[in-house]
Amino acid sequence: MKRILIRDALVVATQDPALGEIRGGDLLVEGARIAAVGRGLTAQADEVIDARGRVVLPGMVNTHHHLYQVLTRNLPRVQDAKLFDWLLYLYDVWKHVTPEDVHAAALAGLGELLLTGCTLSADHHYLCPECVEGDPFEAEAAAARELGIRLHLTRGSMSLGRSAGGLPPDSVIQTEDRILNDSARVVERFHDPAPLSMCQVALAPCSPFSVTGELMREVAALARKLGVRLHTHLAETLDEERFCVEKFGRRPLELMEDLGWVGPDVWFAHSVYVNADEIRRMGKTRTGVAHCPVSNLRLGSGIAPVPAMLEAGVPVGLAVDGSASNDASNLLREAQIAMLVHRVGTGVAAMPARRALSIATTGGARVLGREDLGVLRPGLAADLALFDLRGLAYAGSEADPLAALLFCGLDSRAELVMVQGEVVVRDRHLVKVDEESISRRARDASNKLLRLAGVSS
Repeated sequence: MKRILIRDALVVATQDPALGEIRGGDLLVEGARIAAVGRGLTAQADEVIDARGRVVLPGMVNTHHHLYQVLTRNLPRVQDAKLFDWLLYLYDVWKHVTPEDVHAAALAGLGELLLTGCTLSADHHYLCPECVEGDPFEAEAAAARELGIRLHLTRGSMSLGRSAGGLPPDSVIQTEDRILNDSARVVERFHDPAPLSMCQVALAPCSPFSVTGELMREVAALARKLGVRLHTHLAETLDEERFCVEKFGRRPLELMEDLGWVGPDVWFAHSVYVNADEIRRMGKTRTGVAHCPVSNLRLGSGIAPVPAMLEAGVPVGLAVDGSASNDASNLLREAQIAMLVHRVGTGVAAMPARRALSIATTGGARVLGREDLGVLRPGLAADLALFDLRGLAYAGSEADPLAALLFCGLDSRAELVMVQGEVVVRDRHLVKVDEESISRRARDASNKLLRLAGVSS
């Protein structure tokens, strides 16, 4: 069993209240787990990492993504579009996506996340056109294995096409029987519930306006039978709120409650438009939220009431969302924006740097039900990131090096990242794959996709 000793860190931010922040701290890794945290550790090790001038964090957790959208970043036509207009345009591009495209996009997006200190990402893949052969979930899982990152696949679905009043083209939807059968297959094929598992699965109908209420109920029943979690988009925009009220006579959260979609095994993406009583109900049921500040700002959707959620006991994690509504898979930047945006209207004390980093680490682990990671404590997963604060961007910030990660110049690349005790980023570069190669593959896949959709790049 390989032993790695990290020594003399500027600070080890354990995110464990009992251990706190350890100035001049050390951390010992044995195999896949953390063996010891403290000062002056003297254990024999196969590798000793000099962490002077570095901050050590638990690996960050990304709770919501759409990796295939890496291929459609920064399209001029939708740079200034609201969500529904953005979706209507992009669905006609995305309907051409193949599993090979998904693999190329996942390598790029997950690689980008790793480089910013993220060691676990959920991905909400709901694009499963019947006319395309192959398995997009296998493509994503393969990309994660190649990079060495943990992955939570969410088997998404859409059953309401435009002919039935939905947003997506009919060519990308599936029948409800097909969705349920394949959801069970994906769980059986990829879900590993064991501690320290590298891949888990959740079931995730896309949204209340892309599936039927009957399918939502049946998916919830299936997920609970199989022992996996539930995920969907909810309350992202005022347009969605109006749609739910007009079509169902209920606000989005009330609709989810009626469908059995609340509880500690459920997390929603966004939840921007929830009121005080709804926040209270979410806290009471421990229904989680993937907070996507950059995406919500990029699309002009609004700002989720995260400080109020946290006060009510709602589990909240951080997320970059799809790369076409964020244009980056940078979880450290996401934490910085989360820290800044919640100071407007709620006061500068509403979101200290440490609170934002807690949401990005332990908060995300809680949302995804991972009690085995998100904290640097003996016995838990050896998932961690080292950030070098010796550069110009952080000069003069030594009084509080942990907060400097978010307050200062945001030199986003981690110097070193470990997942499951294995170094997957070293000297600010991916270890297991060639960055130039995966960037080229993603560019080629993007250009092909845009040609098929008749979009000029």
